[in-house]
Amino acid sequence: METKSLSLSKSDFKLLKEHLEKSNMSAYNKEKLQAELKAATIYSEDELPADVVCLKSEARIANVKTGKEFTFKLVMPEEANIKLQKVSVFAPIGIALFGYRTGDSINWEMPDGIQEFKILEVNRL
Repeated sequence: METKSLSLSKSDFKLLKEHLEKSNMSAYNKEKLQAELKAATIYSEDELPADVVCLKSEARIANVKTGKEFTFKLVMPEEANIKLQKVSVFAPIGIALFGYRTGDSINWEMPDGIQEFKILEVNRL
């Protein structure tokens, strides 16, 4: 599987970096995120490509193994509400998808093991 570099706005990069320092995510995910942040392409807020998963974007993804689709909006933790499909940027799936683009596939360790997801569509809200 090819590893693409993340595309992040300056503010999203800062957000993720600060979270990484105080996070209790698994060692696998922490190492993966650290490597991704090192290789990330940083954009100014208005230059970030429109199909990048970022704060306040809506992503439609599919679990590659099951084919099951999910749509959710990435929001700050205080706005998160699973009933309204609003997922915290710091939830495992939020961090996993952050900075990736339409068509990308990612592997991320979820509570039930490493899963592969494909990003089907991204909309900036």
